This record gives sequence, structure tokens and C-alpha cells, in this order.
Amino acid sequence: MAKLDVRNLGDYIREQRSSANVSLRQLAKLAGVSNPYLSQIERGLRKPSAEILQQIAKALRISAEALYVQAGILDERYGDSDVQTAVLGDAALTERQKQVLLEIYESFRRENEESPAATATAATPPAEPESPAPRKAPPRKRTGGSAASA
Repeated sequence: MAKLDVRNLGDYIREQRSSANVSLRQLAKLAGVSNPYLSQIERGLRKPSAEILQQIAKALRISAEALYVQAGILDERYGDSDVQTAVLGDAALTERQKQVLLEIYESFRRENEESPAATATAATPPAEPESPAPRKAPPRKRTGGSAASA
């Protein structure tokens, strides 16, 4: 288990909050903590419990696991793939975007581990669906301006 670095955790929470366009007061209210307490967490002065981290993660709509990793409660776990290295090393992505991409990637891996048949079908690309030919509207009859009655 990694050592808790509350300063980096606070910076991470602040970055996630900023990228979600949520004020400190809004996040404190959503997470059910006081404004001063959240401010102290972001400044690295307080060490939040796993329960508080879970509340913050829920309010930010990120995984609690992401905060646990940042807090050193969980070790970051990745397979032997270069995908994670590429995502984490991409300077054009925000931390939140990186985390979301990795969460999606991990969910696909778990899904494929649970269902080996899905992996086999995923290997063959689906056939292109045939698009129907565009339908032309029937030509309109032009009348010479007067309505002809039959």
C-alpha cells in the first residue's frame, strides 16, 4: 500500500472539482461535509477517511477507487498493457479524462474476462449494415394556376 500524500490528494480533488465546474461550496454540500473541512482536505491539511472520499467521489461523479488510489488506500492496479501507460502519459488529457478512459478500459477487460465468448465475437468486426437507397419524392404535378375540377 502506498504512503498517503494528503497534499497530492487535495490537489487531485481540486483538479477534479475544477474540471467538473463545481465550486468548493457546491462540492461540500453534495458530499455532505463542511466547506472548511473540504478546503482543508484540498490544501493537504486534513486526511479524509475512506467514507469521506467515497462521498466526494460520488459528488464528483468519479470512481471512489480513483480517490482511494490517490490517497494511497489502494494500490493502482493495471494489467501488463501499454494502454494505461499511453493514457497516463498523454499530456493533452486532463486527469479526469485519463481516469475515465482507464475506468472504461478496465470495465471492458473485466467484461471480457467474465464472458470469454464475448472476446471471440469481439475479434470479428461486425458487417457494415446496408443503408437503404434514398427515396425520391414523386414529382409534383404543376397546374397552370387554376384548379381544374373533374
